[in-house]
Amino acid sequence: MSTVTEPRTTRSVWGRWWVRALPALLLLSAVADIADTPDLLSRGAVSASLRFAVPIVLAGLGGLWAERCGVINIGLEGMMIIGTWMGAWAGFQWSPWVGVLAAIAGGAVFGAFHALMTVSFGVDQAVSGIAINVAALGLGRFLSSIFFEGQPGGGISQSPHVGQIGNVSVPGLAEVLDPIASLETPVISDIAEIVIGVTTGVSLLTLLAAVLVFLSWWVLFRTSFGLRLRACGENPAAADSLGVNPNRMRYAALTVSGALAGLGGAFLVTVASSIYREGQVAGRGFIGLATVIFGNWMPGRLTIGALLFGFTDALRTRQETTMTALLIVGAVVFTFLTVRAVRARNRGATFAYAIAAVGLGWWFLGFGVVPSEFVGFAPHLTTLLVLSLAHQRIRPPQGIGVPYRRSEAN
Repeated sequence: MSTVTEPRTTRSVWGRWWVRALPALLLLSAVADIADTPDLLSRGAVSASLRFAVPIVLAGLGGLWAERCGVINIGLEGMMIIGTWMGAWAGFQWSPWVGVLAAIAGGAVFGAFHALMTVSFGVDQAVSGIAINVAALGLGRFLSSIFFEGQPGGGISQSPHVGQIGNVSVPGLAEVLDPIASLETPVISDIAEIVIGVTTGVSLLTLLAAVLVFLSWWVLFRTSFGLRLRACGENPAAADSLGVNPNRMRYAALTVSGALAGLGGAFLVTVASSIYREGQVAGRGFIGLATVIFGNWMPGRLTIGALLFGFTDALRTRQETTMTALLIVGAVVFTFLTVRAVRARNRGATFAYAIAAVGLGWWFLGFGVVPSEFVGFAPHLTTLLVLSLAHQRIRPPQGIGVPYRRSEAN
């Protein structure tokens, strides 16, 4: 199992991320002042970003568990759909927490089914994932016609009202930081707003998601079980030769993957809203897969990517001028990338980044308005840009997407 690399120490990883977070905060604070968009880093924007990011984090963790064991889980979208329906059905019948448990169970069943198809029956992993996504759409509508239609507020495409999971806040912290936030001092007031946003009215499921990020890191990188699971994603034949059953590990990983995706679906119906609606997942399962690639198959980096996507998604719900400020952010980022490409003597990248920087700057100075259609597409565009920028430094597990057969290995 020597091919499985160990991660850097926790202190060094967090230190590097803090060093990167500070310039980003300074940039956003400066842009908020230049573009006169104080809502960019307001407590409301931060709180909304968390709500939009958590389902993506959970879907990303689901993809991480699957791909670290060597299986591509394109069916995350369908597992989240099942999670939303199961969460709404059980939440309506009993309570939101029962809905959460039902969503986890529903996602786990679909994850195990994905394992059955790909591991035991040898179905192509992409085909199985797509089939799960399609089946989940149809199954949700069929079950809604049976259980929701005729209920008060329910129908074939939505559920009755579902209760919400409770929120918690750090006592007294908002009162202490409110005077600092009201000073409107650059950076300092922004930090106060951010702290208030992440410590006030936080859902219990958000806290659970944070725990699951740490727990996933600890299990995958600090336990013998995680070492065996990652070995199956790197070289299943070598793991098998050392007494590890790759197929059994993939069943376990995919079941956990589906459970995490199902929990992400439960978040959508018990926290982000209080109702199940058809199309509610809206591609978050696929964005979750993108965060796995962006995060280089590491839980912490994956979470940063999910927060980025959640932030751009949350801006759709804020003032229209707030989205305009991202034009300046984009121009600055692409200018930095242009300089870095020039230093690396990469002419193609230099030209592409320079065109993007000039285009965004010209857009802001010449128009200063972002069409509403573009605002709705912003999270998906951000996904494409991030993946295109991150593709050169990613290092996927070597055995990802490759089915394993003991007879063929021998």
